[in-house]
Amino acid sequence: MSRPSNGDLIAGVSVALVAIPQSLAYAELAGLPAQYGLYATALPSLLAALFVSSRYLQTGPVALTALLTLGALSSVAEPGGRDYIQSAALLALLVGLMRLLLGVVRAGRVAYVLSEPVVTGFTAGAAVVIIASQLPKIFDVDVEGRVFVAAVRALEKPGEWSWTAMAFAAATVALMIGGRYVHRLFPGVLVAVIAGVLVSGFGGYEGSVVGDIDGGFIPLSLNFPWSEASSLLLPAAVIALVGFAEPAAIARTFAAADRLPWNANREMVSQGVANLASAVSGAFPVGGSFSRSTLNRMAGATSPWSGAVTGAFVLVVLPLAPLLEDLPTSVLGVIVIVVVLHLVDVREMVRLPFGSFPQALVGAGTTISTIAFAPRVERGVLVGICLAVAVHLYREMQVLAPGQLEEDRLVVRPKGVMWFATVPQLERVVREELAGHPDIATVIVDLTGVGRLDYSGAVALRRILERLTAGGVVVSVVGIPPSASAAVRAELDYYEST
Repeated sequence: MSRPSNGDLIAGVSVALVAIPQSLAYAELAGLPAQYGLYATALPSLLAALFVSSRYLQTGPVALTALLTLGALSSVAEPGGRDYIQSAALLALLVGLMRLLLGVVRAGRVAYVLSEPVVTGFTAGAAVVIIASQLPKIFDVDVEGRVFVAAVRALEKPGEWSWTAMAFAAATVALMIGGRYVHRLFPGVLVAVIAGVLVSGFGGYEGSVVGDIDGGFIPLSLNFPWSEASSLLLPAAVIALVGFAEPAAIARTFAAADRLPWNANREMVSQGVANLASAVSGAFPVGGSFSRSTLNRMAGATSPWSGAVTGAFVLVVLPLAPLLEDLPTSVLGVIVIVVVLHLVDVREMVRLPFGSFPQALVGAGTTISTIAFAPRVERGVLVGICLAVAVHLYREMQVLAPGQLEEDRLVVRPKGVMWFATVPQLERVVREELAGHPDIATVIVDLTGVGRLDYSGAVALRRILERLTAGGVVVSVVGIPPSASAAVRAELDYYEST
């Protein structure tokens, strides 16, 4: 990389000032003490910048990955405990290794393996879960139970709500949203955090606050609970794929807008390195942040150095982290909610039913499953993938084969994908026509409308043609797709009519 420009320095520091409070919030969302969010920001941002393909992508803690971490570890150990923290670091290590391997073997295209309905549905469901998880913080109510149970219990106890905590939350929302009307780079999050710390500290606020934060540097360690590795492989794979969808979308969007090249394999490597750095830092899985990447671009970043500046800045100010101990947790809760709301693609959700009803069912099923399985939201992704595959198979099984009679000839023009499971539908149409019109002497199979004809389909079709020929019918095939392989053509060579 070339030397950092003034724009990179300004953008990097600007992002760091926003990343610090966001990191604290996402660490708590992931079930870890707030300071681990800073650990997941410093070295990962710094090292990822050496490998990124996008000049704007900012790496660190993000809401979806934090929620997936909570879901993966909620059944392993008690959130916030020592065993939980170590398991989170191991999870980050596994995610990092998977992404690094995928990038090295040039398999970055897996970024596209999740269909849009699955991603849209999961994001919407995850947003609902995240918002529900933050409600007890907003009201500063001490409740127990899983995500939605705790949220409902918090709503059922208005007499225990802390109006001061809610005032902090309301002020934060006003600064984050209203500040954009002042200037697009207005640091609403930073102002809210500073104001929250000062008012809480000097005003004698008695509600829930962040609490003790270790002001030391990152406690680097390779002490992982390897016995948990096998149980974390599946969640790690889900995070590696789902968590990469967001940074991939960010990078592709900015690359298209600025007419810049982008390499999915390099980005996969950068995200793998970032997660390895997070693991060694004792933190949790990380990803690319849409809000911070957008800020990075608007603040004038010109190269990946801006991400390195962000990480270096957070690393330098770590000793000052205890200054945030008086920050009300309601501020952190509302920061998460405001950011998450921007991840929900409402326009795409509305468009889906009009574009494709089956795909809309995939999106809706993913959303419902994500909410139903909370906090094990990774299961919602798996359900979504299964639904997407089921819809695809259903479509693959459908072949239209209308028959047209021309005197003593029957012309059949199948449309769809021809493979061994769909070819029998064509035979059924032909048999029914032959039964209804005994005078048919010739059958012509026109494959012009077939999208794909694979070898298994060609073999099945040849056998059908052989049976028809044995019954005294003259058969021929026309319009074999140009994309058909030599083996496919060889199977139908005897019947092909030019």
